Amino acid sequence: MKKSIIFILPDLETGGAERIVTTIANHLPRDKFSPAILLLRKEGAYLDLLKPDVEIIDIHTPRIRHSLKPILLEIKRRKPDIVFSGFGEVNAYLSLFIKLFPKTKFIARETNVVSQHVTRKEIKFFYKFYNNYDKIIAQSNDMEVDLIKNFGIKKKKLFKINNPVDVNFIEEKLKQSERPTEFSHQHKNVVAIGNLSARKGFDNLLKVFSRLKNQNILLHILGDGKDKEMLLQMKEMLGLDHVIFHGKKSNPYQYLKFADLFILSSRYEGFPNVLLEAGTCGIYSLANNCPGGIDEIIIDQVNGEISNIENYDDFAEKIKHSVHRSDDKDNIKASIKSRFSSEIILKKYEDLLWNL
Repeated sequence: MKKSIIFILPDLETGGAERIVTTIANHLPRDKFSPAILLLRKEGAYLDLLKPDVEIIDIHTPRIRHSLKPILLEIKRRKPDIVFSGFGEVNAYLSLFIKLFPKTKFIARETNVVSQHVTRKEIKFFYKFYNNYDKIIAQSNDMEVDLIKNFGIKKKKLFKINNPVDVNFIEEKLKQSERPTEFSHQHKNVVAIGNLSARKGFDNLLKVFSRLKNQNILLHILGDGKDKEMLLQMKEMLGLDHVIFHGKKSNPYQYLKFADLFILSSRYEGFPNVLLEAGTCGIYSLANNCPGGIDEIIIDQVNGEISNIENYDDFAEKIKHSVHRSDDKDNIKASIKSRFSSEIILKKYEDLLWNL
């Protein structure tokens, strides 16, 4: 008999959690599962990537704090076998009410190392009820340790599943990708991708590139966010003519395909999809040594290196060296595909959901 499953997200904008839930919903075998995605607001680029048989439940609620009642009403009305909440703040609120639905299994998928990410006391309060979940998915060892140590989560509740990377999807995108016009043939081109917020550490990356003004290296930053103006002012103040902000791009793989190096400058992560995607494009990565599974992705000197970005001079030296590497792109791709391909990771999700 099929299991009905409702995934919960705020929307389907182009973020990591949204990409993962879209991939899971699309790939679950339909002889076993009937998937639906409950959205606070029906918007986002990933809507176009969903298979037509994935039902969308739109509760038309712009703010997360107002979403709990309509979410609970939908669960009560539909009586799904499984509820899969994929967004930290919603996970926290929902944990208090799980006992109201004894016939439904509840799964939370955390998106970050919680102690680093959750600062508001009213949200931390709800983590007292997190053991109400039947299973809590941690994407990395760092996340698992954090939940046990700082939030008292029982180890038997935790299930570690790394993020998958959709290799076929990316390879199709790469076929359609031409060299970006902003890439100079006279320079080495370095790419960084992410939301322009403090968490992603682009302020540190700009400080590193202030040490590289005399090098023929361009930094291309893809993304948008609340810190955009501050970062642009910082670029101006530091005189960084060799740093280009491109905004959000629908096909970032075009930039990764032709990059000489990818940089992850984050202060913390959950399990960074963009690091998987860079490797799938055959690009060597230099990543900041931060919590969130970085050391589970990077195989030293094979697909990348890990270093402390706040040691600005040393990190700059590593960039100067890394852009001149001549790595075998196929080896880099294989190092990611062999461990994190959709087929491998989605089988773990399927087994977890089926065996609940």
